Amino acid sequence: MKILASVALGLLATAAIPAQASTDTGARPDRVLLVISSNGVDQGQTRPGFEMDELSQAYAVFADNGLTVDIASPKGGIVVADKFNPKKSFNSRFADDRVASAKLNATLTLASVRDQHYAAVFVVGGKGAMFDLPVDVDLKSLLAQTYERGGVISAVCHGPAALMNVPMKDGTSLIAGRAVTGLSNEEELLFGKKWLPAFPVLLEDGLRGAGARFSEAPMMLNHVVTDGRIITGQNPYSTFSTAEAVVRAMGRKVAPRELLAEEHSIALISQMLAGDTKAAQQSLNANPARYDVPLIAAWGLYRSKTPGADRKMIEGAIAIMETALPHYDEPQLAAAIAEARTKLATAS
Repeated sequence: MKILASVALGLLATAAIPAQASTDTGARPDRVLLVISSNGVDQGQTRPGFEMDELSQAYAVFADNGLTVDIASPKGGIVVADKFNPKKSFNSRFADDRVASAKLNATLTLASVRDQHYAAVFVVGGKGAMFDLPVDVDLKSLLAQTYERGGVISAVCHGPAALMNVPMKDGTSLIAGRAVTGLSNEEELLFGKKWLPAFPVLLEDGLRGAGARFSEAPMMLNHVVTDGRIITGQNPYSTFSTAEAVVRAMGRKVAPRELLAEEHSIALISQMLAGDTKAAQQSLNANPARYDVPLIAAWGLYRSKTPGADRKMIEGAIAIMETALPHYDEPQLAAAIAEARTKLATAS
C-alpha cells in the first residue's frame, strides 16, 4: 500500500568534483559542521548512503539562524544520497541554493576538519551512517575535541551511530551514561529490513551497549533528547526539532518558521496517542489542507503492522486511520482498517 510519505533520499550530483580545501583552525563561534556518510552507491540500491531530507532540513535551520555551515564526509568530494523526493520544499530549496549545492558537490574530508573549532557538529542519518561513520577515527577525534572545547554534539536518525565509542581525554566515552535517542529497533524492523543483515548492530542496541540511556517515542514521531550539549533526534521527522535544539544549545534564539504539513501531521498523531483524539479530529476536519493526510493514514497502517503490537497499539492505529479516512479517497485504507480490526480480535 503505497501511502507512506517517503523518508528516503537520493543522488544529488553525479560529476566528480574535488573536495574543498580547508586550513582554518581558529575558533568558529558561528559555524556548524554537517557530517554525512560516504558509503552510498546507486541511490542506495547497491550501498546505502545519507538522507537528503535530513541534510536539507538541518541546513535550512542553521542557515536561517545566521550560521555558516560546512559539509564533510569521510572521503570528501561527491557523496551519494539514497533516493529522495526533489520536489519537497526543503530539498528544492537546497538544490536552488548555489552555495549549499556547491558544498554538497565538494564535501570536505573529515581529516581536513578534525582539528577545527566548530560551535556544533551535526551528524546526518541514513543507513550509510551505520557503516563508515562509527569507525572513522577523524570523526571520533573531531567529536571529542568539539565537545571538550564546549561545542554542541548532535545527530539524528542513524547519525547517532557515530557517537558510539568516542573516547574522551579522561578515558570515558562520549555518551556513556548520557540520555540519547536514535532510530529505534521498532522503526528499523519496519522500514530497514533490506540492510539489517549487513549492520554490525542495530542502532538502539549499539547505543545501549555503549552505555547510553536510550529513549524512544512511537515509530516515526518527533522525539528529541537533550542531555547538556549532546542532542539527538530519533528519526527523519525529528530533524527540524533536533537542529533547532542545537541552535538553542548554542545560546541563540531560534528564528520563527512556518511548520510543514508533515510536521502538523506528526504532531496530530502524537496528540491522538496522548488521548486528545476529539480535538485532533476537529482540527483535521476544520482544515485538512493543513495536513499530509496520506502520511497520517500510512502511520496508522504501519503501526497496526508492528510486530508484536498489543491491543492498545492496534486500537490507536485504527483510530488514526479512521480519522484520515474521510479525507483520503484510498480504497485500500478501508481494507487496512478491516485487517487491523481482525488483528485486534486476537490481540492481548
